[in-house]
Amino acid sequence: QVQLVESGGGLVQAGGSLRLSCAASGSIFSTHTMGWYRQAPGKQRELVATITSDGGTNYADSVKGRFTVARVNAKNTVYLQMNSLKPEDTAVYYCNAGLVTAPGYRYQEVWGQGTLVTVSP
Repeated sequence: QVQLVESGGGLVQAGGSLRLSCAASGSIFSTHTMGWYRQAPGKQRELVATITSDGGTNYADSVKGRFTVARVNAKNTVYLQMNSLKPEDTAVYYCNAGLVTAPGYRYQEVWGQGTLVTVSP
């Protein structure tokens, strides 16, 4: 069984920083695009940042210049460094990964359980 385990959420004041981590575990043959999404209360889930297996990145306009996504392929782990946090960044942050799993070499998209980030004014 494949799962994504997130860590690093919490409460921080505006202007502060947090680092989220997400590790994929299980019978993984290969890991493709990994990324972070978030969902604020009363809003739809939205993309924050993604990173391909060869390091290509994509960011939401609202976080460009403040957030950095990175990964360590050997550890099947993706990170999100969040700087200059704003109250509007408050949300549950979800990790997402495209994985090819064994046996069967089946491609599947997996979500983490979410980690809450709260930014106070």
